[in-house]
Amino acid sequence: MKNERNINEQVTKIAVSGIRQFDEEVSQIPDILKLTLGEPDFNTPEHVKDAAITAIQENYSHYTGMAGLLELRQAASKYFAKHYQLNYNAEDEILVTVGATEAIASAITTVTNVGDAVLVPTPIFPAYLPLITLNHATPIFINTEANDFVLTPEMIQEAIDTHPDANITAIILNYPSNPTGVTYNEAELRAMATVLKANNLWIISDEIYSALSFDQPHFSIANLLRDQTILVNGLSKSHAMTGWRIGFLMAPKKITAELKKVHQYYVTAATTISQKAGIEALNNGDDDTEYMKQEYIKRRNFCLTELKAMNYQVARPNGAFYLFIKLPDWFHGTAIEFTRQLAHENKLALISGEGFGPGGERYFRLSYAASLESLKKAMARLKAFTQAHEQ
Repeated sequence: MKNERNINEQVTKIAVSGIRQFDEEVSQIPDILKLTLGEPDFNTPEHVKDAAITAIQENYSHYTGMAGLLELRQAASKYFAKHYQLNYNAEDEILVTVGATEAIASAITTVTNVGDAVLVPTPIFPAYLPLITLNHATPIFINTEANDFVLTPEMIQEAIDTHPDANITAIILNYPSNPTGVTYNEAELRAMATVLKANNLWIISDEIYSALSFDQPHFSIANLLRDQTILVNGLSKSHAMTGWRIGFLMAPKKITAELKKVHQYYVTAATTISQKAGIEALNNGDDDTEYMKQEYIKRRNFCLTELKAMNYQVARPNGAFYLFIKLPDWFHGTAIEFTRQLAHENKLALISGEGFGPGGERYFRLSYAASLESLKKAMARLKAFTQAHEQ
């Protein structure tokens, strides 16, 4: 007789997010300034909040259909067509999810079988990896560090060629990238698309930061490989609505019908009141998004100037709201040792790069989703730490 009740073996292989663990650890330090989490510091716009209040007063307190309110899906269809020239039918090619996280989970579950492999360019937001593991699949990492964190068609093909026995079924793309801020232009994506089409891979394209592409208009790979792409997006970053938990899955009708099954059994449907707020955000929130984008650009530029003056090297930050910064040569420890020492000595919390996969080991991430005043304090604290330790 067994002495212990069973636990799913896949669950025992994963851990709580290292980002969250470190954030909780340093939160105990008095006067700590945290630039750790990827959350806009802006509040949800007033007109969006008003729409939610109206929805409560009008008793929108019941389930919606599994795919979400048709009015919200129609608003999403118009929004993504207007901004990214994407054409998805509201009735059967768009699902409303509980944030982008559930969208990613539903997508990975839908297109992976036991023993499959998924290509994962790194460094990358670590949440994809446990979801791959939970689905009895294996990640195959593509370390992009040598090319300044820019994925190339050659890297993709090399990863496929060096794993001839792996049943590679999908690739994860995330751009603009968390943690590097790297994004891709149309020419770069067209080159990648040639390889992805030739190898017939599902593309789970997480474009949650699409509205925060700074130096060029965002271009979706779904415009090139629509039949192979499962597109993830949402309102958390573009409209400062992280807590509202509204995401979107967009894909051709046939795969959307399969995604809908998984989505239904995971969550039934997204929150009705949040969906009503989402309609207002998509229909009338472009000015809000543009304002936030311009503020992020100012913050990015300020931090880059300060970091350059301190001789820190930074990855190509063309989108999102992160800087991926290389450890200075004078620091001989690990990235986690750097960030822990910085937090305790100078009360500045940043995230070490190890948790973002191969290529991130000698880097740390700074989130500039914070006020300019806070960023000025952060740069002063980093400068003090640097001057105290550099040789």
